[in-house]
Amino acid sequence: MFHVVLVEPEIPQNTGNIARTCAATGCKLHLVKPLGFSVSDKYLKRAGLDYWSLVDVQLHENLDELFSSLTGVRFHYFSTKARRVYTEAQYGAGDALVFGKETKGLDEALLKANEEACVRIPMIGESRSLNLSNAVAVAVYEGMRQNGFRGLLQKGELHRLKWD
Repeated sequence: MFHVVLVEPEIPQNTGNIARTCAATGCKLHLVKPLGFSVSDKYLKRAGLDYWSLVDVQLHENLDELFSSLTGVRFHYFSTKARRVYTEAQYGAGDALVFGKETKGLDEALLKANEEACVRIPMIGESRSLNLSNAVAVAVYEGMRQNGFRGLLQKGELHRLKWD
């Protein structure tokens, strides 16, 4: 459905959790180096549990390589510095949702060059930011909602709880 892009992620547990979100929603996961962990890291694997086989993961050496591989794709940059709220953006199938590293977010120059494509998730002023894996889940599910949860639910299907 979407391309989830993590630029220089630092915490393996976050990336593992994001991989689970991608597995559950059919999103492709792009990791832009340098990574703050090894892709064989036990914490990364543990957080992703047995979902890794369900995730299409691509590693990129840098942002230029990412952009070259995703020509024609519309990008949405998530930042606490953005003026627009994430629900004001229109997300289409195949769009890229881009997130920065946990400690610094996305590079200021990248944000300035793409100001109209930058969005934020609102929160109270005393809060610095959401956990990266939570922010990705919020963004992915808003995009899925805008697209009628295409690929997740059949039209008219209600989620049924199974009580054992």
